[in-house]
Amino acid sequence: MAATRMRPVILTDIEGTTSSIAFVRDVLFPYARRELPRFVRERGGDPEVRRWLDQVAIEHGAMCKDEMIVETLQGWIDQDRKHTALKALQGLLWRDGYLRGELQADMYPDAVAGLRRWHAAGHRLAVYSSGSAPAQKLLFGHTDAGDLAPLFDAFFDTEVGNKRDADSYRLIADQLHRSPGDIVFLSDVVEELDAAFAAGLRTVLLDRRSDYPQPRDAAACHGHPRVESFDAVDALL
Repeated sequence: MAATRMRPVILTDIEGTTSSIAFVRDVLFPYARRELPRFVRERGGDPEVRRWLDQVAIEHGAMCKDEMIVETLQGWIDQDRKHTALKALQGLLWRDGYLRGELQADMYPDAVAGLRRWHAAGHRLAVYSSGSAPAQKLLFGHTDAGDLAPLFDAFFDTEVGNKRDADSYRLIADQLHRSPGDIVFLSDVVEELDAAFAAGLRTVLLDRRSDYPQPRDAAACHGHPRVESFDAVDALL
């Protein structure tokens, strides 16, 4: 009797994949920028906050005042810089916002349906995003479709490496205890998919019209299968 084939793990990006780019750009980032001064004044002495503030100060030498650290972090938010300290602090800020009911993540309906469908079918689900793992859990735990966090087995952030570095995906495969070829990575960023493919993962490009009004042609897709919603992913699993 033939052995039952193991279902692939589905590893998904967030921004532009499960949630709109606009939600991160127009809601989460402005919230973090606006609330950062207050947050540092009120929580700057907490060990989980202080460690990241001190990391920024040490990296930039002579930066001894929290006001200067806040200005630096706000500049990084404007630049969408992928710095671990910034992502950690944003995650802590967003946690407060979610718990206060000031934030709620919007999800693409097809993404919600797809995640629930794949989970029910026995696929392991995981997330890889530049936002911190705690921030990812909060986002999926407070969505307009309810708490989706229990659907996921693992959350990965930039502590495993840059999303455009193939070694990051090799490490994720090791931590999931699966061969790279047993993982399907979903993202809207071609360069991330290139890195995942170089590591041996299977890849799917999300090319949503709401985020990318001009469809990407075959050359721009770099050979990655292209879909416009999670509904079309099933045929590629």
